[in-house]
Amino acid sequence: MSAEPQPPSRSRSSSGPDWSAGAVTRLSTPAAPPPPPPPPPTDRGRADRHRLWLFGGAAAAVLAVGLVVVLAMVLSGNPDPFRPNPDPVVDARPPLAKLCPAPTGSPPADPAPADPLPPVSGNRTVDTEAGISYRAYDAPWQPWNAVWSAGTLEVPYKVGQHFVTERQYNGFSDYHASILSAAVPAADNDALSVNIECVGRQVAADVRAEYYPQPNRMELLRDERAVLGGRPAWVTVFRLHFTQPGLQATDELAAVALIDVGRPTAAILYISIPGTHRQYDYMVDDALASVRPL
Repeated sequence: MSAEPQPPSRSRSSSGPDWSAGAVTRLSTPAAPPPPPPPPPTDRGRADRHRLWLFGGAAAAVLAVGLVVVLAMVLSGNPDPFRPNPDPVVDARPPLAKLCPAPTGSPPADPAPADPLPPVSGNRTVDTEAGISYRAYDAPWQPWNAVWSAGTLEVPYKVGQHFVTERQYNGFSDYHASILSAAVPAADNDALSVNIECVGRQVAADVRAEYYPQPNRMELLRDERAVLGGRPAWVTVFRLHFTQPGLQATDELAAVALIDVGRPTAAILYISIPGTHRQYDYMVDDALASVRPL
C-alpha cells in the first residue's frame, strides 16, 4: 500500500537555542506579610481585683506600722517614739505624804470635844510654825533653843522646853527630858486632810527606832484617836525599857501627839520623861490637855 505524503518537519539543531515556549513570570512588588492575630480580650474585672489586692496590701502594711508605733509609745511611756524618753517623773511629795496618802471617803468620827474648851492659865509655849500652843513649865525646864532633826523622818523640833538629866553620860553627850513641837509635811500640797492615824503611828515608830538605845522593849499605854484643843489628833503614849553603857536611865515615858491643824503640815508634840525623873511623869497628860490651836 502506498502512504500519504507528510509535510516536511523542522529539524532541531542540537547546538542552537531553544525558543520553545515555557512558563512565563511577571516582575511585581512582593506582597506584605499578614497582620498579627488580635490579642485575646482583656478580663477587666480581674485587673480591677488585682489593683484592689495591691491597695489592700499597702493599707495593711501602713496599719501594721501604726500599731507598732502606738505599742512602742504605750510601753515606753514616750509620746514621741522618735525622740529620747523624757526625764522620769520624780515624786517630790514629803516622806509622810508618800507613806500615808490622804484618806478617801468619810473619815472615822473623832471623839466629841468638850464644849466650850476649858480655859488655860499660866505661861504658854507658842509654836507659830506648827500652829499650836501648850503649857510652859518652871525650872528646871528651860526654853529649847536649837533645831533637832532626828530619825528617818527628820522631824524638825525647833520650839519647846527641856532640861539635862544626865551630863555627858557617854563622855560627850547629854541626856534630856523634853517637851518639843514641830511642823511636819504630812499631806499633798493641794490637800488639807491628813491621815492622822497613819502619820501618828509612823512618827511614833520613828521615835522609838531612832531616838532611843536599841534594842528596847515597849510598854504601850495609849494609841488612839483623840481631840486636842478641839482638833483631831492621834496620841501614842508608851514606856520604853533599855540599857545603854554609862546611862543611868533604863526606861523613859514618851508621848507623841499628831494634831491636824487644817494645813498641809501637821503639828507634832513630843514629850519624854526619863525614868530617873518620874516626878515629872504627870506632865505628859497635862501638856497634852493644854494644847490649843492658834
